[in-house]
Amino acid sequence: MTDTTHPVDEILAPPKLFTLGLQHVLVMYAGAIAVPLIIGRVLKLDPQDVAFLVSADLFVCGVVTVIQSFGVTRWFGIQLPVMMGVTFAAVGPMISIGIANPGVDGARLIFGSIIGAGIVAILLAPLMSRMLRFFPPVVTGTIILVIGVTLMRVGIDWIFGLPLGPTAPQTVNPDHAAWLKQVADLAAAAGSTVPPAPKGLALAPTLDNPLYAAPGNILISFVVLVSILLIAKFGKGFVANIAVLLGIVIGGVLAALLGLMHFDKVGTAGWFALITPFHFGAPVFNPVMILTMVLVMIVVMIESTGMFLALGDMTGRRITPDRLSAGLRTDGLGTVLGGLFNTFPYTSFSQNVGLVGVTGIKSRFICVTGGLILIVLGLVPKMGALVEALPTTVLGGAGLVMFGMVAATGIRILASGVDFQTNRQNLFIVAVSLGFGMIPLVAPNFNIWMPHAIYPLIDSGILLATVSAVLLNAFFNGASGTADDLRRAAAVADH
Repeated sequence: MTDTTHPVDEILAPPKLFTLGLQHVLVMYAGAIAVPLIIGRVLKLDPQDVAFLVSADLFVCGVVTVIQSFGVTRWFGIQLPVMMGVTFAAVGPMISIGIANPGVDGARLIFGSIIGAGIVAILLAPLMSRMLRFFPPVVTGTIILVIGVTLMRVGIDWIFGLPLGPTAPQTVNPDHAAWLKQVADLAAAAGSTVPPAPKGLALAPTLDNPLYAAPGNILISFVVLVSILLIAKFGKGFVANIAVLLGIVIGGVLAALLGLMHFDKVGTAGWFALITPFHFGAPVFNPVMILTMVLVMIVVMIESTGMFLALGDMTGRRITPDRLSAGLRTDGLGTVLGGLFNTFPYTSFSQNVGLVGVTGIKSRFICVTGGLILIVLGLVPKMGALVEALPTTVLGGAGLVMFGMVAATGIRILASGVDFQTNRQNLFIVAVSLGFGMIPLVAPNFNIWMPHAIYPLIDSGILLATVSAVLLNAFFNGASGTADDLRRAAAVADH
């Protein structure tokens, strides 16, 4: 039964509900749109398909937020003011899948692995309380630090250009390409004595690419970064909370004035369209990729547990085992819905949990309203097309902040909740796990002699660091984590 006298269950006047709900949407909007843009462009999808990913993400964000905050039966929904969004923890594995399988085929593999992992997460939800002891702050802090460090590569590539493709640092010299084609034509001529080119022969890129690290692009990213920092320093209250979003808007305006942002597809996009499941075709279920995503979902649910416990303290609502299971089960349900509706794994957004503490308003119906706003935004294709039209350089400056803040959160958890003075073994746990997390970044070809089937499992530094941190902590400290540890870590992350 719901206690209607509790602040969490207070229903505010509609104008106040809408205003506060919109505030929650704006605070999480930049983070919500980042993942579909990253994955859509890694998959090399057409612009209209990337725009569809953004719309689908906003729509499912809204649906899962309503389920989590309002509650649907006693099985789903924590019934607290929670905004749900795509977790950055899944980005590394999805990038690995996308690079190996570009296009629609890669999308189908990603969505199949997400659906499979979501189903497993629903089943695992009641068991998560027994796994808390494997995730003390030294483990969770290290994992979040590695997530941030791993994602920084994405933000840096947004500024300078992707290392592969049209914006690669170097390109093939056209004179060399013309010469090779001429030789190939001579070799193919009847009666020619010119030997054919060896199979697989290709020219190495040797010419500096003017599209890489273009000064104009760097300038735009710098303006976005400086704008965010100035707004964060001099802005007050709500304005400071949406500094990243405002920085992106400023960068978008600058890019439009410089002729780098085009609105053709925004003009042709409709005002309303349903988000249809299986937009890219039937999902493909690969056991190794599903296992990879299951490991991600375990990390996600551990993070969510900390958020829920901290939010329970902030709102004064006791988090019972059944209520916690319902919240974690919704992470799994949201992930299944994400796979069905062409989007990604979901978790509670920490910045919105922090906003509850900043505003002091505890009503879950504010987040229900925010979820409804997101659903409406997802059903307006023009919104998705407008986001897709943003040049990646605009997102570069914001990416440094967003992904750097993830890493900084991990550092804060390690600094505030881990004993490095009397327990020097914790230094080994962080040091070695961070090293494992860096392997795919520094030596991306480390796996060339390993079976291709396990590539998605080992291509993610996040997963390597997670396994390393859990095993090393168990070796040095035993299974020592508690619910209070997670609650304190989440409280540090929120403020």
